[in-house]
Amino acid sequence: MTDQIPDQHGRVAVVTGANSGLGLVTATELARHGAHVVLAVRDTAAGERAARAIDGDTEVRELDLASLRSVRAFAAKLAIDHPAIDLLVNNAGVVLLGPRRTSADGFELQLATNALGHFALTGLLLGTLAAGSRVVNLSSITHKNAHLDFDDLMLERGYRATTAYGRSKLATTVFGLELDRRLRSAGLPIAAVLAHPGLTRTNLTPRAWEHRGRTGRVIARLGLLATQPVERGALPQLYAATAVGVRGGQFFGPAGLGETRGRVGEARLNPEAADPAVGRRLWAAAEELTGVSYL
Repeated sequence: MTDQIPDQHGRVAVVTGANSGLGLVTATELARHGAHVVLAVRDTAAGERAARAIDGDTEVRELDLASLRSVRAFAAKLAIDHPAIDLLVNNAGVVLLGPRRTSADGFELQLATNALGHFALTGLLLGTLAAGSRVVNLSSITHKNAHLDFDDLMLERGYRATTAYGRSKLATTVFGLELDRRLRSAGLPIAAVLAHPGLTRTNLTPRAWEHRGRTGRVIARLGLLATQPVERGALPQLYAATAVGVRGGQFFGPAGLGETRGRVGEARLNPEAADPAVGRRLWAAAEELTGVSYL
């Protein structure tokens, strides 16, 4: 499928979390097909190592999605150097299965990184997104069983890590769909698209189990047996980012075995994610939490 990616010369692409896993594969393929790719990463040393291994035109910039100060600084500098961005891939994410942790701004860390940071980043870069550009948000099959409790978005009561992760990915999905509605309502020629990787082998799974020591390492290794290679897991987001004829609001994922693996196809949504009332409510909450208002 990567051989079918259209020529990307002359295009500027921003990929968050691009130093490893799905983000690295995405950045590599976009650069290989001619795009100038900005690797937006928390660890710039790891980003530089990744960039050296990519055959193409890249640059590395620091971005910590768990810090709104970092998000604002990144967006301000990027807008000066790249006033026209053609592709924003909101790929970065964390999976934390240990105790509850919070971001620099006091938000539950998974919601902060996976959803709120990308919400703020997209809004701050909206003025730089060129006509015909795309914003790709990375969802997860875990969003299908999640629910947003607006009375306790940060899971301060009865915290469960898996619940928090699923909620963060549901929020990401809701944002992507609400963004599409608002872009169309505003008449802006920008497409907001969604993708998920199914069950894919990345470094997030081993890290998620680090808090369990030796037992966690065993669980992580066993879990890897059920996953597909990261090169295949990145195909849905590459398709969403580059395929001809993709429309705003579409959602892509693996089409085989319960959407865990296989060729790229259209994915199924949690009904809550597709509810415009939920979208409006979460959007308002995100604006209040992040201080970033747009559309």
